[in-house]
Amino acid sequence: MDVQITDLSLARGGVPVLAGVTMSLPAGQAVILRGPNGAGKTTLLRAIAGLQPALSGRITGAEDRIAYAAHADGVKSMLTVRENLTFWADVFGAGGIDAAIEAYALAPLADRLAATLSAGQKRRLGLARLLVTGRPVWVLDEPTVSLDTGAVAMFADAVRAHLAQGGSALIATHIDLGLEAEVFDLTPFKATATTQAGATDEAFL
Repeated sequence: MDVQITDLSLARGGVPVLAGVTMSLPAGQAVILRGPNGAGKTTLLRAIAGLQPALSGRITGAEDRIAYAAHADGVKSMLTVRENLTFWADVFGAGGIDAAIEAYALAPLADRLAATLSAGQKRRLGLARLLVTGRPVWVLDEPTVSLDTGAVAMFADAVRAHLAQGGSALIATHIDLGLEAEVFDLTPFKATATTQAGATDEAFL
């Protein structure tokens, strides 16, 4: 099932940011979200993930199918790498964690507390969580922050495998991941000064 965004308008902290965004995220494909800083990439991703209401428009095909990863790594510092992944696998009921550990070369770190990991290692662990959710739609905000070249390649390989299994991915990034993907530029959808924010808007967190 495709995710479809139709005529979506969004605000951040009461200020209109995007207007009339229309796009689709087909199964088995990746879309790279582009635009300058402040263009509304994070706002759009949060809305698609169900974390922020829209001023108007529709998002269909998302519901409970999305796994969202943002700037925070989403790891529990006093759990080990293995315990973190097991926790999320149990939450989503998606089964084992071995494939996630292998995909991001986490075996040597499996029994270390997340608090002791470097920024890049924490990011790898945070991205490995996607593999234990069982969710077919990945919505990712700058997922390669703190990753070295080798880890970026691991991430790209994980995305390719996800797409090959019929999943999809919407990725906001400024770097070339080497993925075969459509590029969607938010610049033409910048809200005008006359766009009104409605009562459904909430403070941007």
